[in-house]
Amino acid sequence: MRSGFASYIGAADHVAIGRNPRLLTSADRLYFDHAATTPVLPEARAALKRGLDVWANPSSPHAEGRASRALLEEARSTIAGVLDWRHEVIFTSGASEAVEITAARARVPGRAHGATEHAIVPYAMGSASTIIPVGADGLIDEAALDVVLARGPSLVAIQHVNNETGIIQPLDRLASRIREAGSLLLADCAQSAGKLPLPDADFIAACAHKLGGPPGIGVLLVRDLATLEPVGGLERGYRRGTQDAPNALAFAAALAARPYAMDRLAAFRARLEHAVKASGGIVIGENAPRIPTIGAVSLAGLAGASLLVQFDMPGIAVWAGSACSSGAMKGSVVLAALGVPPAIANSFLRVSFGPHTSEADVDRFVAELRRIAERTSARAA
Repeated sequence: MRSGFASYIGAADHVAIGRNPRLLTSADRLYFDHAATTPVLPEARAALKRGLDVWANPSSPHAEGRASRALLEEARSTIAGVLDWRHEVIFTSGASEAVEITAARARVPGRAHGATEHAIVPYAMGSASTIIPVGADGLIDEAALDVVLARGPSLVAIQHVNNETGIIQPLDRLASRIREAGSLLLADCAQSAGKLPLPDADFIAACAHKLGGPPGIGVLLVRDLATLEPVGGLERGYRRGTQDAPNALAFAAALAARPYAMDRLAAFRARLEHAVKASGGIVIGENAPRIPTIGAVSLAGLAGASLLVQFDMPGIAVWAGSACSSGAMKGSVVLAALGVPPAIANSFLRVSFGPHTSEADVDRFVAELRRIAERTSARAA
């Protein structure tokens, strides 16, 4: 486990963990990396066990298979109801697969995507996809979007909430102009589903593990199946392989738990960001609309990898590089698209809150932040 963890956070951290192996298992550690993965909720664990107890293949016609199929459809109905989605729900292995299905099979000729998308989007859309820039506030350049739409019908992929900065795109407003141009909107809602109302999109990708469900299960929500070419198989003909009823039930249970108190988390983020600024740091995207669960900050004078280690050693898990994009931390494409100077981007840290983050947790983080800032100032002097 240590070697896999080190491949993400870097060689220096591997040394630190090697000296103190309890860092990975200590019960008193604080977890501020919920935007990467949120611990599985008790409700989801119970639902997963219920699904495992009904172990048959949902496609089998016998009684055991029909019982498993009933649970799968129960999960599908629950997810649609909680998300207030009145159209099609296709189960996938996660948001990434949902994006890949849409990018490959949407029935429009063109492809375009925002400059700050999750790494799966440019990969799935292909090298011919047009990149739509964002402004310094992280929001889509709407004039550039209009230029793309004028070229003809396209699948336009725009993330609802950015996974690094928490910036919220105004998708409901953009959706109308995209649709009027004969194009289709794909919204990556991995960070927003179950936390914010769904945007008005033609396709929505979401997953369970960002909101207290298990990894390995997601959904593709489709407004009109006529806009998506099937390939045969299961899930309305859009996916091959055995359907995963236990994880689908756990996903539905996590959503139905509605564990996020967004006003409380917004107050936590404000407290944390105030401490960052008081310590000489800055808040990325401070003046843009942002989801309360993510705080993106920069602490001048310290590289992100160093910050990660300095928080990790006293038992606080934070994020300073993309867990999905590579085996080692590297410069942020998102921050570069916002025009963030390299000196600030190199000190980037994302702090993300979960449903059970407490005020005491935030107080402990702030206290450690101040200690780090004081040590840095002392060395500089």
